[in-house]
Amino acid sequence: MEISKGVEMLHLDYHGNVIHPILLKDQEMTILIDTGFPGQFEDLRVAMEKAGVSLDKLNAVILTHQDVDHIGNLPEILQTRGNTIKVYAHELDKPYIQGELPLIKDGHLDNPPKGTVNHTLLDGQELPFCSGIRVIHTPGHTPGHISLYLKESKTLIAGDSIYSVDGMLGGIHAPTTPDMNAAKLSLKKYADLDITSVICYHGGLSNVNVKDQIAELIQD
Repeated sequence: MEISKGVEMLHLDYHGNVIHPILLKDQEMTILIDTGFPGQFEDLRVAMEKAGVSLDKLNAVILTHQDVDHIGNLPEILQTRGNTIKVYAHELDKPYIQGELPLIKDGHLDNPPKGTVNHTLLDGQELPFCSGIRVIHTPGHTPGHISLYLKESKTLIAGDSIYSVDGMLGGIHAPTTPDMNAAKLSLKKYADLDITSVICYHGGLSNVNVKDQIAELIQD
């Protein structure tokens, strides 16, 4: 589903649990934001091709955080694309993604997905791709959770900082958020952004009065 020029929201179904990785593309770069659950590599490849991007054109992966439904297909992507691909994540989640520390919420897994993060991201950093991507450190769900603001389309990629239901923002998902205080503080970082659309990994697109919706969530 095309959200705006060069912004595609993918739709992956994992046993009824629908998630939304994002594809960003311009003339120079093709970037995948989050990779789906383990075992969804073929589904991801097909979804990308439907959006007009073959896997061999992928230049970079940005991981919003370490959870297994976000890093699940990183090993296969790296195996397919080799060392040519850039992998970005926040420095606080990097050791978990690389397998140096057990995943905070999936530490019971014997062989969790992992891969090398060769570029670390900082709060407020601006990536020069796809007309400008601002990194927003939004901890709470995990220590190194990030959101991404696409300046040209005024789109917020919220990761798991909030979820949505039927196009309306539902707030923070408390059962999967170890630090609710940090998560609530993180939402305040959205207040000053000029946002017209929000994409939640769980729930998808919300584009109706999102500024008002975010203001209400911050007040809660």
